[in-house]
Amino acid sequence: MLELLQYPFFRHAVTGILIISIAAGIIGTYIVTRRLVSLSGGITHSCFGGLGFGYYIGFNPILMALIFAVASSLGIEWMSTKQRVREDSAIGLVWALGMAIGIMFIFLTPGYAPELNSFLFGSLLTITTTDLWLSGLYTSVLILFFGIFNRKIIACAFDSDFATVSGLPVRLINSVMTVMVAICIVLTIRMVGIMLLISMLTVPVMIAELTSHSYNRIMVTAIVISSLSSLAGIFLGTIIDVPCSSIIVLLQVVVFGIARLYRNIRVRRMMQ
Repeated sequence: MLELLQYPFFRHAVTGILIISIAAGIIGTYIVTRRLVSLSGGITHSCFGGLGFGYYIGFNPILMALIFAVASSLGIEWMSTKQRVREDSAIGLVWALGMAIGIMFIFLTPGYAPELNSFLFGSLLTITTTDLWLSGLYTSVLILFFGIFNRKIIACAFDSDFATVSGLPVRLINSVMTVMVAICIVLTIRMVGIMLLISMLTVPVMIAELTSHSYNRIMVTAIVISSLSSLAGIFLGTIIDVPCSSIIVLLQVVVFGIARLYRNIRVRRMMQ
């Protein structure tokens, strides 16, 4: 099994999934804590509009998806804070609009758009050196940002009202974090696809919450779980010749089910 590491494309896949696991663990903990799981879905599908529009006008579709994602994330934050629109409603609006724009422009664009399959299903084994550098740079900036503003981010995530009263720049921190979520999604979605990305942002955090209630411990545990399940999924998927992303999702869900069952049994024994 280790002989697979002699191939550059496989080493790129392993390195890339480890970098993505770190970023997803950090961003996912914030999303789950703020109960914004649907935010990742909304921004992800708004990227579809950027991809379609980019293909139509002949502009870099990934860069256009990034523009759409950042604009959508800021739009959601603006509607929910300034226009008093419920956050889930704002996410639903952006979700539907992004998909509608994407479908329309893809239909109007002649030819076949090869990036669409990567957008939906990912392509772990085609990760390039450029992908690794961009993901590594983003993850480094994310770690630095969390290292500097860790307590403020946690305060805003758990209780924004108390953070506002305490004088923290809640809107600024939430806006920056929302943009960070958007950038994370765009940088990783072509490599892992919608299905795996949403799983990596949520399931490891859900597992970590079963063992800890500390924000930082949940984040670190989520990173470890995401990394281990992703590595196992890549090796298993390559050996049995099935899509690695589907194996990784299945492994994470199975681990969640086992962890949940173990916790329920433990709680029942303690109550007896």
